[in-house]
Amino acid sequence: MISTMIREIAEDAKAASRQLRRLGREKKDAALELMASRLIERQSEIIRENKKDLVKAVESGMSLSMIDRLTLNEKVIREMSEGLREVAALPDPVGEVTGMVKRPNGLLVGRVRIPLGVIGFIYESRPNVTVDAAGLCLKSGNAVILKGGSEAINSNLCLAGLLNEALRETGISEKAIQVVPTTEREAVGILLGLDDYLDVIIPRGGEGLIRFVAEHSRVPVLKHYKGVCHVYVDEFADLKLAQEICFNAKVQRPGVCNAMETMLVHKDIAGRFLPSMVERFRKAGVEVRGCERTADVVPDVERAVETDWPAEFLDLILAVRVVSGMEEALDHIEKYGSNHTEAIITNDYSRSQQFLAEVDSSVVLINASTRFNDGNQLGLGAEIGINTSKLHAFGPMGLEELTTTKFIVYGQGQIRG
Repeated sequence: MISTMIREIAEDAKAASRQLRRLGREKKDAALELMASRLIERQSEIIRENKKDLVKAVESGMSLSMIDRLTLNEKVIREMSEGLREVAALPDPVGEVTGMVKRPNGLLVGRVRIPLGVIGFIYESRPNVTVDAAGLCLKSGNAVILKGGSEAINSNLCLAGLLNEALRETGISEKAIQVVPTTEREAVGILLGLDDYLDVIIPRGGEGLIRFVAEHSRVPVLKHYKGVCHVYVDEFADLKLAQEICFNAKVQRPGVCNAMETMLVHKDIAGRFLPSMVERFRKAGVEVRGCERTADVVPDVERAVETDWPAEFLDLILAVRVVSGMEEALDHIEKYGSNHTEAIITNDYSRSQQFLAEVDSSVVLINASTRFNDGNQLGLGAEIGINTSKLHAFGPMGLEELTTTKFIVYGQGQIRG
Protein backbone atom coordinates (compact mmCIF):
# COMPACT_ATOMS: atom_id res chain seq x y z
CA MET A 1 0.00 0.00 0.00
CA ILE A 2 1.10 3.55 -0.74
CA SER A 3 0.37 4.68 2.82
CA THR A 4 2.67 2.01 4.24
CA MET A 5 5.45 2.91 1.81
CA ILE A 6 5.25 6.64 2.58
CA ARG A 7 5.21 6.02 6.32
CA GLU A 8 8.29 3.80 6.04
CA ILE A 9 10.08 6.52 4.06
CA ALA A 10 9.22 9.04 6.78
CA GLU A 11 10.34 6.70 9.57
CA ASP A 12 13.66 6.10 7.80
CA ALA A 13 14.13 9.85 7.29
CA LYS A 14 13.48 10.48 10.99
CA ALA A 15 16.12 7.91 11.93
CA ALA A 16 18.59 9.38 9.44
CA SER A 17 18.06 12.88 10.82
CA ARG A 18 19.48 11.73 14.14
CA GLN A 19 22.73 10.70 12.46
CA LEU A 20 22.86 13.97 10.54
CA ARG A 21 22.81 15.97 13.79
CA ARG A 22 26.18 14.45 14.65
CA LEU A 23 27.88 15.01 11.30
CA GLY A 24 30.63 17.57 11.06
CA ARG A 25 31.22 19.82 8.10
CA GLU A 26 34.08 17.74 6.72
CA LYS A 27 31.95 14.65 6.15
CA LYS A 28 29.00 16.57 4.69
CA ASP A 29 31.25 18.47 2.31
CA ALA A 30 32.98 15.26 1.23
CA ALA A 31 29.60 13.79 0.32
CA LEU A 32 28.62 16.92 -1.61
CA GLU A 33 31.90 16.89 -3.56
CA LEU A 34 31.46 13.20 -4.41
CA MET A 35 27.89 13.86 -5.55
CA ALA A 36 29.15 16.65 -7.80
CA SER A 37 31.70 14.32 -9.37
CA ARG A 38 29.21 11.51 -9.89
CA LEU A 39 26.82 13.78 -11.77
CA ILE A 40 29.52 14.49 -14.35
CA GLU A 41 30.80 10.93 -14.50
CA ARG A 42 27.30 9.50 -15.01
CA GLN A 43 25.74 12.21 -17.14
CA SER A 44 25.01 9.83 -20.02
CA GLU A 45 22.93 7.71 -17.65
CA ILE A 46 21.09 10.80 -16.37
CA ILE A 47 20.35 12.01 -19.89
CA ARG A 48 19.11 8.55 -20.89
CA GLU A 49 16.63 8.43 -18.02
CA ASN A 50 15.60 12.04 -18.62
CA LYS A 51 14.76 11.19 -22.24
CA LYS A 52 12.15 8.71 -20.99
CA ASP A 53 10.41 11.61 -19.24
CA LEU A 54 10.78 13.87 -22.28
CA VAL A 55 9.18 11.28 -24.59
CA LYS A 56 6.16 11.03 -22.29
CA ALA A 57 6.01 14.82 -22.02
CA VAL A 58 5.85 15.24 -25.79
CA GLU A 59 3.24 12.49 -26.10
CA SER A 60 1.08 14.18 -23.46
CA GLY A 61 1.20 17.52 -25.27
CA MET A 62 3.25 19.35 -22.63
CA SER A 63 4.11 22.94 -23.58
CA LEU A 64 7.56 23.77 -24.94
CA SER A 65 8.35 25.93 -21.91
CA MET A 66 7.55 23.05 -19.56
CA ILE A 67 9.59 20.63 -21.65
CA ASP A 68 12.50 23.06 -21.44
CA ARG A 69 12.25 23.01 -17.64
CA LEU A 70 12.15 19.23 -17.67
CA THR A 71 15.22 18.78 -19.89
CA LEU A 72 18.54 17.67 -18.43
CA ASN A 73 21.44 18.20 -20.84
CA GLU A 74 25.19 18.46 -20.31
CA LYS A 75 24.96 22.18 -19.51
CA VAL A 76 22.26 21.71 -16.88
CA ILE A 77 24.08 18.75 -15.32
CA ARG A 78 27.29 20.78 -15.15
CA GLU A 79 25.40 23.58 -13.40
CA MET A 80 23.94 21.07 -10.94
CA SER A 81 27.43 19.77 -10.19
CA GLU A 82 28.81 23.28 -9.74
CA GLY A 83 25.89 24.11 -7.46
CA LEU A 84 26.76 21.24 -5.14
CA ARG A 85 30.38 22.39 -4.97
CA GLU A 86 29.22 25.92 -4.16
CA VAL A 87 27.09 24.58 -1.30
CA ALA A 88 30.07 22.59 -0.03
CA ALA A 89 32.14 25.79 0.04
CA LEU A 90 29.56 27.67 2.14
CA PRO A 91 30.01 27.99 5.92
CA ASP A 92 28.18 25.33 7.93
CA PRO A 93 25.55 27.02 10.11
CA VAL A 94 25.00 23.95 12.31
CA GLY A 95 26.65 24.18 15.73
CA GLU A 96 27.07 27.95 15.73
CA VAL A 97 26.69 29.23 19.31
CA THR A 98 25.21 32.71 19.68
CA GLY A 99 24.41 35.08 22.51
CA MET A 100 26.09 33.34 25.47
CA VAL A 101 25.14 35.32 28.59
CA LYS A 102 25.94 34.79 32.27
CA ARG A 103 22.84 35.04 34.45
CA PRO A 104 22.92 36.47 38.00
CA ASN A 105 22.75 32.93 39.42
CA GLY A 106 25.89 31.93 37.50
CA LEU A 107 24.18 29.97 34.70
CA LEU A 108 25.65 30.46 31.25
CA VAL A 109 22.74 30.66 28.78
CA GLY A 110 23.15 30.64 25.02
CA ARG A 111 21.73 29.31 21.82
CA VAL A 112 23.12 26.84 19.31
CA ARG A 113 22.02 26.49 15.70
CA ILE A 114 20.53 23.07 14.85
CA PRO A 115 18.86 21.43 11.81
CA LEU A 116 15.09 21.58 11.44
CA GLY A 117 15.02 17.77 11.24
CA VAL A 118 13.04 16.15 8.42
CA ILE A 119 11.97 18.29 5.47
CA GLY A 120 9.30 17.29 2.98
CA PHE A 121 9.98 19.01 -0.34
CA ILE A 122 7.16 18.93 -2.90
CA TYR A 123 7.88 20.39 -6.33
CA GLU A 124 7.03 20.32 -10.02
CA SER A 125 8.79 19.75 -13.34
CA ARG A 126 12.42 20.74 -12.79
CA PRO A 127 14.49 17.63 -11.94
CA ASN A 128 17.55 19.82 -11.28
CA VAL A 129 15.70 21.01 -8.17
CA THR A 130 16.09 17.46 -6.82
CA VAL A 131 19.84 17.96 -6.58
CA ASP A 132 19.65 21.58 -5.40
CA ALA A 133 17.29 20.75 -2.53
CA ALA A 134 19.17 17.60 -1.54
CA GLY A 135 22.46 19.47 -1.36
CA LEU A 136 21.08 22.29 0.78
CA CYS A 137 19.31 19.90 3.14
CA LEU A 138 22.40 17.74 3.60
CA LYS A 139 24.68 20.70 4.30
CA SER A 140 22.20 22.09 6.86
CA GLY A 141 21.94 18.65 8.53
CA ASN A 142 18.38 17.86 7.50
CA ALA A 143 16.97 14.63 6.12
CA VAL A 144 14.78 15.31 3.08
CA ILE A 145 11.89 13.51 1.41
CA LEU A 146 11.58 14.67 -2.20
CA LYS A 147 8.24 14.41 -3.99
CA GLY A 148 8.69 15.62 -7.54
CA GLY A 149 6.10 15.76 -10.28
CA SER A 150 5.10 12.61 -12.13
CA GLU A 151 6.48 14.10 -15.35
CA ALA A 152 10.06 13.83 -13.96
CA ILE A 153 9.87 10.51 -12.12
CA ASN A 154 12.59 8.70 -14.13
CA SER A 155 14.98 11.64 -13.89
CA ASN A 156 14.40 12.09 -10.17
CA LEU A 157 14.89 8.43 -9.34
CA CYS A 158 18.11 8.32 -11.35
CA LEU A 159 19.47 11.43 -9.63
CA ALA A 160 18.48 10.11 -6.19
CA GLY A 161 20.30 6.86 -6.92
CA LEU A 162 23.54 8.73 -7.65
CA LEU A 163 23.17 10.90 -4.56
CA ASN A 164 22.51 7.84 -2.41
CA GLU A 165 25.66 6.16 -3.74
CA ALA A 166 27.71 9.16 -2.61
CA LEU A 167 26.08 9.09 0.82
CA ARG A 168 26.81 5.39 1.22
CA GLU A 169 30.44 5.75 0.17
CA THR A 170 31.01 8.56 2.68
CA GLY A 171 29.38 6.68 5.55
CA ILE A 172 26.13 8.65 5.67
CA SER A 173 22.72 7.01 5.76
CA GLU A 174 21.15 6.77 2.30
CA LYS A 175 17.84 7.54 3.96
CA ALA A 176 18.99 11.14 4.46
CA ILE A 177 17.90 11.79 0.85
CA GLN A 178 14.85 9.92 -0.46
CA VAL A 179 12.69 10.41 -3.54
CA VAL A 180 9.11 9.17 -3.27
CA PRO A 181 9.13 6.45 -5.97
CA THR A 182 5.53 6.73 -7.11
CA THR A 183 3.55 9.02 -9.38
CA GLU A 184 0.31 8.43 -7.49
CA ARG A 185 -1.22 11.73 -6.33
CA GLU A 186 -2.36 10.02 -3.14
CA ALA A 187 1.25 10.04 -1.93
CA VAL A 188 1.26 13.81 -1.39
CA GLY A 189 -1.80 13.72 0.84
CA ILE A 190 -0.30 10.94 2.95
CA LEU A 191 2.99 12.82 3.31
CA LEU A 192 1.18 15.96 4.45
CA GLY A 193 -0.39 14.06 7.32
CA LEU A 194 2.81 12.68 8.86
CA ASP A 195 3.39 15.37 11.47
CA ASP A 196 4.92 12.79 13.82
CA TYR A 197 7.86 12.39 11.43
CA LEU A 198 8.18 15.56 9.35
CA ASP A 199 9.16 18.92 10.80
CA VAL A 200 8.37 21.15 7.83
CA ILE A 201 6.95 20.99 4.31
CA ILE A 202 8.31 23.22 1.54
CA PRO A 203 6.23 23.29 -1.67
CA ARG A 204 7.73 24.79 -4.83
CA GLY A 205 5.65 25.17 -7.94
CA GLY A 206 2.46 26.78 -9.18
CA GLU A 207 -0.07 28.52 -6.97
CA GLY A 208 -2.47 25.58 -7.24
CA LEU A 209 0.05 23.12 -5.82
CA ILE A 210 1.08 25.44 -3.00
CA ARG A 211 -2.50 26.19 -1.95
CA PHE A 212 -3.31 22.47 -1.94
CA VAL A 213 -0.33 21.77 0.31
CA ALA A 214 -1.13 24.65 2.67
CA GLU A 215 -4.79 23.66 2.98
CA HIS A 216 -4.20 19.95 3.60
CA SER A 217 -0.97 19.77 5.57
CA ARG A 218 -0.77 18.91 9.26
CA VAL A 219 2.94 19.73 9.05
CA PRO A 220 4.08 23.40 9.16
CA VAL A 221 4.45 24.82 5.64
CA LEU A 222 7.01 27.36 4.38
CA LYS A 223 5.58 28.82 1.18
CA HIS A 224 4.77 31.66 -1.11
CA TYR A 225 1.68 31.56 -3.30
CA LYS A 226 2.79 34.03 -5.97
CA GLY A 227 4.95 37.05 -6.62
CA VAL A 228 2.90 40.15 -7.39
CA CYS A 229 5.90 42.49 -7.32
CA HIS A 230 5.67 46.29 -7.60
CA VAL A 231 8.04 49.09 -8.53
CA TYR A 232 6.97 52.59 -7.42
CA VAL A 233 8.52 55.43 -9.43
CA ASP A 234 8.40 58.38 -7.03
CA GLU A 235 8.20 62.04 -8.00
CA PHE A 236 11.81 62.46 -6.87
CA ALA A 237 13.12 59.60 -9.01
CA ASP A 238 15.98 59.84 -11.47
CA LEU A 239 13.89 58.99 -14.53
CA LYS A 240 16.75 57.52 -16.55
CA LEU A 241 17.63 55.27 -13.61
CA ALA A 242 13.95 54.40 -13.15
CA GLN A 243 13.62 53.37 -16.78
CA GLU A 244 16.60 51.00 -16.58
CA ILE A 245 15.40 49.43 -13.33
CA CYS A 246 11.80 48.98 -14.46
CA PHE A 247 12.86 47.51 -17.79
CA ASN A 248 15.14 45.00 -16.08
CA ALA A 249 12.51 44.10 -13.48
CA LYS A 250 9.95 43.23 -16.16
CA VAL A 251 11.89 42.07 -19.22
CA GLN A 252 15.10 40.38 -18.07
CA ARG A 253 13.22 37.20 -17.06
CA PRO A 254 9.45 37.73 -17.00
CA GLY A 255 8.45 34.18 -16.05
CA VAL A 256 9.85 34.20 -12.51
CA CYS A 257 8.32 35.16 -9.17
CA ASN A 258 10.54 38.22 -8.60
CA ALA A 259 9.69 39.92 -11.91
CA MET A 260 7.78 43.20 -11.71
CA GLU A 261 4.07 42.73 -12.43
CA THR A 262 2.77 46.24 -11.61
CA MET A 263 4.49 49.59 -12.08
CA LEU A 264 3.21 52.49 -9.99
CA VAL A 265 4.09 56.01 -11.18
CA HIS A 266 3.69 59.33 -9.35
CA LYS A 267 1.30 61.67 -11.21
CA ASP A 268 3.77 64.56 -11.25
CA ILE A 269 6.32 62.71 -13.38
CA ALA A 270 3.96 60.46 -15.37
CA GLY A 271 3.94 62.79 -18.39
CA ARG A 272 7.75 62.84 -18.56
CA PHE A 273 8.28 59.16 -17.77
CA LEU A 274 5.50 57.03 -19.21
CA PRO A 275 5.57 57.77 -22.98
CA SER A 276 9.19 56.70 -23.48
CA MET A 277 8.94 53.91 -20.89
CA VAL A 278 5.84 52.39 -22.51
CA GLU A 279 7.44 52.67 -25.95
CA ARG A 280 10.52 50.81 -24.72
CA PHE A 281 8.38 48.10 -23.17
CA ARG A 282 6.41 47.68 -26.37
CA LYS A 283 9.57 47.32 -28.44
CA ALA A 284 10.54 44.45 -26.11
CA GLY A 285 7.18 42.76 -26.70
CA VAL A 286 5.54 43.79 -23.42
CA GLU A 287 1.77 44.21 -23.38
CA VAL A 288 1.07 47.25 -21.20
CA ARG A 289 -2.28 47.56 -19.41
CA GLY A 290 -2.84 50.98 -17.85
CA CYS A 291 -5.33 52.74 -15.59
CA GLU A 292 -7.36 55.75 -16.77
CA ARG A 293 -4.67 58.22 -15.70
CA THR A 294 -2.11 56.16 -17.62
CA ALA A 295 -4.35 56.38 -20.69
CA ASP A 296 -4.45 60.17 -20.31
CA VAL A 297 -0.68 60.17 -20.87
CA VAL A 298 -0.47 57.25 -23.33
CA PRO A 299 -3.88 57.29 -25.08
CA ASP A 300 -3.49 54.05 -27.02
CA VAL A 301 -2.62 51.93 -23.97
CA GLU A 302 -4.86 48.93 -23.27
CA ARG A 303 -7.13 49.65 -20.31
CA ALA A 304 -6.40 47.69 -17.16
CA VAL A 305 -9.24 45.90 -15.38
CA GLU A 306 -9.59 45.04 -11.69
CA THR A 307 -8.25 41.51 -12.14
CA ASP A 308 -4.96 42.87 -13.51
CA TRP A 309 -3.87 44.39 -10.20
CA PRO A 310 -3.54 41.17 -8.16
CA ALA A 311 -2.32 39.15 -11.18
CA GLU A 312 0.98 37.32 -11.39
CA PHE A 313 1.35 37.35 -15.17
CA LEU A 314 4.68 35.49 -15.39
CA ASP A 315 4.80 36.80 -18.94
CA LEU A 316 5.54 39.94 -20.95
CA ILE A 317 2.46 41.68 -19.55
CA LEU A 318 2.59 44.70 -17.23
CA ALA A 319 -0.06 46.57 -15.27
CA VAL A 320 0.57 50.32 -14.84
CA ARG A 321 -1.14 52.68 -12.41
CA VAL A 322 -0.57 56.40 -11.96
CA VAL A 323 -0.92 57.32 -8.28
CA SER A 324 -1.34 60.65 -6.51
CA GLY A 325 1.54 60.01 -4.13
CA MET A 326 3.27 57.73 -1.67
CA GLU A 327 0.17 56.95 0.37
CA GLU A 328 -1.80 55.76 -2.65
CA ALA A 329 1.17 53.64 -3.75
CA LEU A 330 1.44 52.08 -0.30
CA ASP A 331 -2.32 51.45 -0.19
CA HIS A 332 -2.19 49.74 -3.59
CA ILE A 333 0.69 47.47 -2.54
CA GLU A 334 -1.06 46.63 0.74
CA LYS A 335 -4.26 45.69 -1.09
CA TYR A 336 -2.89 43.80 -4.08
CA GLY A 337 0.62 42.71 -3.11
CA SER A 338 1.72 39.21 -2.13
CA ASN A 339 4.37 40.09 0.50
CA HIS A 340 7.06 39.09 -1.98
CA THR A 341 9.15 41.95 -3.41
CA GLU A 342 8.63 45.71 -3.79
CA ALA A 343 10.94 48.53 -4.91
CA ILE A 344 10.90 52.32 -4.82
CA ILE A 345 12.82 54.54 -7.21
CA THR A 346 13.55 57.87 -5.50
CA ASN A 347 16.32 60.26 -4.53
CA ASP A 348 14.40 61.45 -1.47
CA TYR A 349 15.82 59.80 1.66
CA SER A 350 12.72 60.25 3.82
CA ARG A 351 10.51 58.72 1.13
CA SER A 352 12.81 55.74 0.79
CA GLN A 353 12.85 55.15 4.54
CA GLN A 354 9.05 55.42 4.76
CA PHE A 355 8.77 52.83 2.00
CA LEU A 356 11.20 50.49 3.78
CA ALA A 357 9.30 50.82 7.06
CA GLU A 358 5.75 50.49 5.78
CA VAL A 359 5.94 47.90 2.99
CA ASP A 360 5.26 44.43 4.40
CA SER A 361 7.18 42.26 1.94
CA SER A 362 10.05 39.79 2.27
CA VAL A 363 12.44 42.01 0.31
CA VAL A 364 12.12 45.78 -0.10
CA LEU A 365 14.55 47.63 -2.37
CA ILE A 366 15.55 51.24 -2.96
CA ASN A 367 16.71 52.12 -6.47
CA ALA A 368 17.26 48.49 -7.51
CA SER A 369 15.43 45.82 -9.54
CA THR A 370 13.02 43.37 -7.93
CA ARG A 371 15.04 40.63 -9.66
CA PHE A 372 17.50 40.76 -6.76
CA ASN A 373 15.14 38.81 -4.48
CA ASP A 374 17.21 35.67 -4.90
CA GLY A 375 19.28 33.78 -2.38
CA ASN A 376 22.46 33.91 -4.42
CA GLN A 377 22.10 37.62 -5.20
CA LEU A 378 21.47 38.44 -1.54
CA GLY A 379 24.56 36.61 -0.35
CA LEU A 380 23.01 33.36 0.90
CA GLY A 381 24.92 31.34 -1.67
CA ALA A 382 21.89 29.27 -2.62
CA GLU A 383 18.23 28.97 -1.72
CA ILE A 384 15.61 26.25 -1.44
CA GLY A 385 12.77 28.69 -2.05
CA ILE A 386 11.19 31.96 -0.92
CA ASN A 387 8.89 32.12 2.08
CA THR A 388 6.30 34.90 2.44
CA SER A 389 4.47 33.42 5.43
CA LYS A 390 7.01 34.91 7.92
CA LEU A 391 7.30 31.83 10.15
CA HIS A 392 9.94 30.79 10.62
CA ALA A 393 11.81 32.61 7.84
CA PHE A 394 10.79 35.56 5.65
CA GLY A 395 12.22 35.78 2.16
CA PRO A 396 14.80 33.55 0.44
CA MET A 397 15.69 30.45 2.47
CA GLY A 398 19.34 29.47 2.43
CA LEU A 399 21.31 27.21 4.75
CA GLU A 400 20.69 29.28 7.89
CA GLU A 401 16.94 29.39 7.19
CA LEU A 402 16.97 25.57 7.10
CA THR A 403 18.05 25.59 10.73
CA THR A 404 16.65 26.82 14.02
CA THR A 405 18.17 27.38 17.46
CA LYS A 406 17.84 25.70 20.81
CA PHE A 407 18.88 26.99 24.22
CA ILE A 408 21.94 25.52 25.87
CA VAL A 409 22.68 26.09 29.55
CA TYR A 410 25.94 25.52 31.52
CA GLY A 411 25.59 25.22 35.28
CA GLN A 412 27.61 24.32 38.36
CA GLY A 413 24.91 22.73 40.46
CA GLN A 414 22.32 25.52 40.43
CA ILE A 415 18.80 24.59 41.52
CA ARG A 416 15.68 26.69 41.33
CA GLY A 417 14.27 27.88 44.61
